[in-house]
Amino acid sequence: MSNPAEKIETTPETTAVAETPAAPRLVPTESPAADAPPARRRSRIRRKLLIAALPLALVVGGGYVWATGGRYIETEDAYVQQDRVSVMPEVSGQIGRVAVAENEQVTAGQVLFTIDDATYRNAVEQAEAGLASARLDVERLKAAYAQAEAEAANARDTLATAVTQDDRQQALRTSGVISQSAADDSALRIQIAKGNAAKADSAVLSAKAALAGNPAIATDSHPEVLKALATLHAAEIDLRRTVVTAPADGVISQTDRLQRGQYVTPATTVVSLVATGQAWVEANYKETELTHMQPGQPVEVRIDTYGAQALKGEVASIGAGTGAEFALIPAQNATGNWVKVVQRVPVRIALDAGQDVPTLRSGMSASVAVDTGHARGLPGFVTAALSAVGLGGATAVAGDK
Repeated sequence: MSNPAEKIETTPETTAVAETPAAPRLVPTESPAADAPPARRRSRIRRKLLIAALPLALVVGGGYVWATGGRYIETEDAYVQQDRVSVMPEVSGQIGRVAVAENEQVTAGQVLFTIDDATYRNAVEQAEAGLASARLDVERLKAAYAQAEAEAANARDTLATAVTQDDRQQALRTSGVISQSAADDSALRIQIAKGNAAKADSAVLSAKAALAGNPAIATDSHPEVLKALATLHAAEIDLRRTVVTAPADGVISQTDRLQRGQYVTPATTVVSLVATGQAWVEANYKETELTHMQPGQPVEVRIDTYGAQALKGEVASIGAGTGAEFALIPAQNATGNWVKVVQRVPVRIALDAGQDVPTLRSGMSASVAVDTGHARGLPGFVTAALSAVGLGGATAVAGDK
């Protein structure tokens, strides 16, 4: 059997290829490039370590921040509060003079407006006249008492004289000098004298009662005079109330109803006064944020109007109930479509005295941060794991301050 290779036809191209000498093979020699593979391996390992270290550092750093965080509880649901006083007149009448304007700063005792006082001045004059009349009446009662005393004394003397005469008449009748009828007339005079004496004593008692049982009572201590004095004082109080003054330092607002000639009554709010003497911040915190909050803890307050300026304060008190409990129409949760909603509790923040507090206006928005001194700490499973490996001390990374 013939070899197939012997049947291959020879062509000029194949002949040229066959005749071309083989190219010499290059044998690699040792050079610095021989160290390249280990360097590349080290670079790859370093790169992998860096890639793994970045998320690990983020996890560790984030965990540390979370564990040591939670000490400061912040909210932006906070507003400046100031006392608001509704100024109402205490007497009725027409407004006579207006002494303030809208948004005017006033001080305690400053006149706001006056009420026409003609009627009240007349009432004072009538009360003064009534007092004078009562004093005169007391003097008349004292004179009447003195007269009753004199008449009682006279009646007693008359009775004594009648008794003496009757004794004499009875002795003469016994001797037969006078008749029985003359003796009877003497006895009758005694009875009349006794009646007059009793009547005089009764008049004395009546005059004494009119003087409150004390004939030597001072005129201004008599009940009738005291009544007249009370009437006069009431009239004078009403007269003073015709001048309405500011109850405290503050800013006047809502003066649109303060018009001259307008009739006002004690039940009418004429103007409002925002007291600027004391301001506080009411922060509404979620109920889940009150676990470690207590009165007296330090607070940092930033008023939105004054941005970067931080004010110092402290937690003055924590509300007795949530805002929903004190709403005009509280929510009724005893229904079939109840949905649990985190409630907010008002927390009153008192600003520290002595610091440079800018002008505050009621209703300004604020940001409040309360330092509770208590961090979140490590989660329970992490604490257990660290304790299991003997690193229990690491659990104190974020504990109570």
